[in-house]
Amino acid sequence: MQLGKPILYSYFRSSCSWRVRIALALKNIDYETVAINLTKDGGQQFSEEFQALNPMKQVPALKIDGITIGQSLAIIEYLEETRPTPRLLPRDPKKRAQVRMVSDLIASGIQPLQNLSVLKQVGQENQLTWAQQAITSGFNALEQILQSTAGRYCVGDEVSMADLCLAPQVANADRFKVDLTPYPTISRINKSLLALEAFHVSHPCRQPDTPPELRA
Repeated sequence: MQLGKPILYSYFRSSCSWRVRIALALKNIDYETVAINLTKDGGQQFSEEFQALNPMKQVPALKIDGITIGQSLAIIEYLEETRPTPRLLPRDPKKRAQVRMVSDLIASGIQPLQNLSVLKQVGQENQLTWAQQAITSGFNALEQILQSTAGRYCVGDEVSMADLCLAPQVANADRFKVDLTPYPTISRINKSLLALEAFHVSHPCRQPDTPPELRA
């Protein structure tokens, strides 16, 4: 099935790319990285070459098994279906629904509101306030949900796709100076996740395209 080493088109700071890097690390999949700098040259994601790969002009995109997949959750679900160890979606249908609920809340309800393309639209002077409001609104709901679903991690005691979404979003919250004090469950889970090797090696401060001043 495998046709050469998978290629991940990624940007070090992209939270969506980080989700996929965590999945690849957890599943011990060797891959190559092609850096797509979202701010250099007017945004390398707008190049004709990259648009041919992903017409949405977004990272990540993963070339694997002879196909190219965009959208981080679709990539993670494909990896789960083709390389199911370790599991990132629980066997139990109720827990699986909870994992997808948390993942979608972050991937659809928080992250897009504070990504680069949206922040450009709201104007330089409004960006920080806008991002903080988007993240705080989402975290208010997420904290409440996690209080009923969480064990050690977002849903129970096993790392799932929900956790792959959580850690990058908390990093974004830190970057936008969001006060995490009101979110003890989110903070506790994030601390546990960042102690895991897969989250460590995939971290934005340890990528091939990480600028020297931001490296760990």
